Amino acid sequence: MPTNRATNVLLGLIAGSLMVLAVRPYIAPATVHADANSFDPLYIEPGVHMLRIAKGGQVLGKVVVNLRTGNVYGYPTGTSDSYPVSPLDNKPRVSEAIPLGRFALEEAR
Repeated sequence: MPTNRATNVLLGLIAGSLMVLAVRPYIAPATVHADANSFDPLYIEPGVHMLRIAKGGQVLGKVVVNLRTGNVYGYPTGTSDSYPVSPLDNKPRVSEAIPLGRFALEEAR
């Protein structure tokens, strides 16, 4: 008999603990916080366009617009491919941003 009583007490303790865990979200629900997005929304223009560099040159590349600030950047690709390619090298290239201009988005509101 003593083992039966000990088993019943342990099962009762487990059932009580599970009930506390199941009821807690209804009594004191956890607060939800919106995740702060640290990235600005970007619009990447489809296709490859001729970019005019401030130094006077031109190069093929992608156009990217920051929708929060209105800044427009060009990323040279060097060819009509949509990503930076070096025809002489098999290594991946990294394209640096070239500031092209700015849209005054604050005036559109």
